[in-house]
Amino acid sequence: MSGEHMQIGEVAARTELSLRTIRHYEDAGLVVPSARSRGGFRLYTEADVARLMVIRRMKPLGFTLDEMRDLLDAVDRIDGEAELTADERDALLERIRGYERAASEQVEKVRVQLARAEEFALTLRTRLDREGVPGA
Repeated sequence: MSGEHMQIGEVAARTELSLRTIRHYEDAGLVVPSARSRGGFRLYTEADVARLMVIRRMKPLGFTLDEMRDLLDAVDRIDGEAELTADERDALLERIRGYERAASEQVEKVRVQLARAEEFALTLRTRLDREGVPGA
């Protein structure tokens, strides 16, 4: 096997996604293996791994599969070989900007949640320290 194609196990290890999750994203039309081996095994490229990483980063921010598909479609069209009119390109870039704004808003919400969680953990640690319970 050449270095340019990877089997699903290697992709799972690199993306920290389970085989089941990768297959689910394939079934949902978010990523399609670039090739198949003679034995029918899924084969992926670096571009497929990069696509899965986009999906992996969107998931914890609450994006739906449809939103992931829409963003990936916009990126694919901008990066694609087809000529785009200026209006088409502007519309695609505006879609991507919308996802960037939504991601930034979600990141801020996660920061607030993390700060609250850290305060809670500190409150518990302080309580345990007062009681003389050694830390973990």
